[in-house]
Amino acid sequence: MKKINNSLTEEELIVLRDKGTERAFSGKFDSFYEDGTYKCKNCGHELFKSETKYNAGCGWPSFFEAVNEDAIIYRDDHSIYGRPRTEILCANCEGHLGHVFNDGPVDKTGLRYCVNSISLDFDSEKK
Repeated sequence: MKKINNSLTEEELIVLRDKGTERAFSGKFDSFYEDGTYKCKNCGHELFKSETKYNAGCGWPSFFEAVNEDAIIYRDDHSIYGRPRTEILCANCEGHLGHVFNDGPVDKTGLRYCVNSISLDFDSEKK
């Protein structure tokens, strides 16, 4: 990560800095569907809009599209032998968010951005 927010907890650092993964179905945003914007927990960079979130049943918040094409960095991930994946990182601070897969909604983008809740903050659109 480029610059680390000193208010991050040890658990948040394990995911954002050390590329960890929170336990499936444990994150606060897995079954959360309010209107608003999901941002990077480390730097506040906008990542996803609530209208692109859907229930993939995988245990992590899933989105079919990033807020814009410059919001996310994509990197090849070969950390699991024989199972290449694409890691997604915040384009602003390079914090680890999760992975993107090609098994998302076919009527949308076909992508599933599988994101750790702990790497996200949420700004509600409620007034």
